[in-house]
Amino acid sequence: MKLAVFPMVMVSMLLLSAGCDSQTAATSSGGASNGGKQDVELLNVCNDPTRELWKEINQVFTAKYQQEHGAKLSIKQSHGGSSSQARAVIDGLEADVVALGLWPDTDQLRKKGLIAEDWEERLPNHSLPFTSTIVFVVRKGNPKKITDWPDIVKPGVEVITPNPKTSGNGRLSFLAAWGSVILQGGTAEKAQAFVTELYRHAPVLDTGARGSTITFAQKGIGDVHLTWENEARLEVEESKGELEVVFPSISILADPPVAVVDANVDRKGTRAAAQAYLEFLYTPEGQAIFAKHYYRPIDEKVCAEHQSRFPEIKRFPITEIVSNWDEAQTKFFSDGGVFDSIYQPQAGRN
Repeated sequence: MKLAVFPMVMVSMLLLSAGCDSQTAATSSGGASNGGKQDVELLNVCNDPTRELWKEINQVFTAKYQQEHGAKLSIKQSHGGSSSQARAVIDGLEADVVALGLWPDTDQLRKKGLIAEDWEERLPNHSLPFTSTIVFVVRKGNPKKITDWPDIVKPGVEVITPNPKTSGNGRLSFLAAWGSVILQGGTAEKAQAFVTELYRHAPVLDTGARGSTITFAQKGIGDVHLTWENEARLEVEESKGELEVVFPSISILADPPVAVVDANVDRKGTRAAAQAYLEFLYTPEGQAIFAKHYYRPIDEKVCAEHQSRFPEIKRFPITEIVSNWDEAQTKFFSDGGVFDSIYQPQAGRN
């Protein structure tokens, strides 16, 4: 399984199935008749580092769907930075389902009238089929001796992390860094000083998680990469011994939700298939696929069966540092927020 490299085009147009473009995916209402059965096409709009995960889930689920319904189901994919993907759907990308990196990105669709007010409660565990966290990837032998958050701002260390204005990975990394200070008894002033220093060590901010992986693993830039646990594992596996995962003592609890995009499925006539698709994620088979790709399943039995894949790490919820995600978004990442006040792009940065 190879890390895919894609040109940096508008993420709303980045549809990965062969021969697919945004127009064909957006007109996927019913499909052709198949012996009296109606074929269906869905568009799943996702955050950046989930390409390999959804490829396997789609293969398994489409086969089950055809066997159970006697009709063909095809699932197209769009991947990009979580916030950028949410904006693409708001701007007209006709997603049947979304699997974005963060709750506020999904809830933006509710605020725009694209998904129902009760979207969180329509699937188990508040529409969270798995959890994750942010970890470190370092070079072979860990030459800079990076073991925990304070080490990433030592002199001479370059940090690779995505832009929190566009990337769920970027926002989670920012919040994990901030929380690593607060939960160790530090003040907000100390937390802000720490993240300010962190971004001084960042030579480039890519727009999404996979872009940062390419920068670190393939371009060889940086000493430590802050990334999703699943992306870190894939990155290390692909490096053939040239990279290592480091688990910090504390990190954030990442809880990416999934949702049916009501306005689109009702117009396209794809609600039943879209709902079944997301319900499959909660089955033992779906949960096992999450575990295989290093996403932490919520099913306790499946989680126990794959416990060796998931080292213990203290993961704090967003409510340990702010009251909720809306406050986090406004305080840290809105225009004029904390991030804008601390990050000053320099020559050579993007």
